[in-house]
Parts: sequence; structure tokens; C-alpha cells
Amino acid sequence: MSDDYPRSPDKILASEKVVSGRKIFFLDFKENSRGRVLKITEDVNGRRDTIMVPDEALDDFYDALGRILDADDAAAPGDGD
Repeated sequence: MSDDYPRSPDKILASEKVVSGRKIFFLDFKENSRGRVLKITEDVNGRRDTIMVPDEALDDFYDALGRILDADDAAAPGDGD
């Protein structure tokens, strides 16, 4: 199967790797002819799952992560004692 249009190669603008136990997370901020996207890949023992977050959703994604971190800090055992 072939596409009807040529694709330009992805240009990686930034890349990070996070290791947590047996999981590895790869965060790649990429750009191609269709725009910019944050690609988040989870690798667990060779099995990979990926999500793509479009550039226009990154601020909302960042804000949501901040609220989750705030909730985690508030729920941490021993806080406020």
C-alpha cells in the first residue's frame, strides 16, 4: 500500500527518556510537513504503545499534568502532619 502524497521525514526538535522500573518512556517533539507533535512512547519489556499529542494541545496537556502533580502532592502521606 502506498500513499498518494510524499511524506517529508520527521525532524526531531527535542527528545527525552524517562526510566521508571521496568518501563521506559520516550518523549520526542517532532516536526514534519503536517506540523509539530509530541510523540510519547512507553516501552515495557519490548512492547511499545504510543500516543501523539498535537502541538496545539500541548499547553492544555501541560496544565493537566500540573493539576495531577498538585493533587499527588496534596494526597501524599505525611503531608500536613
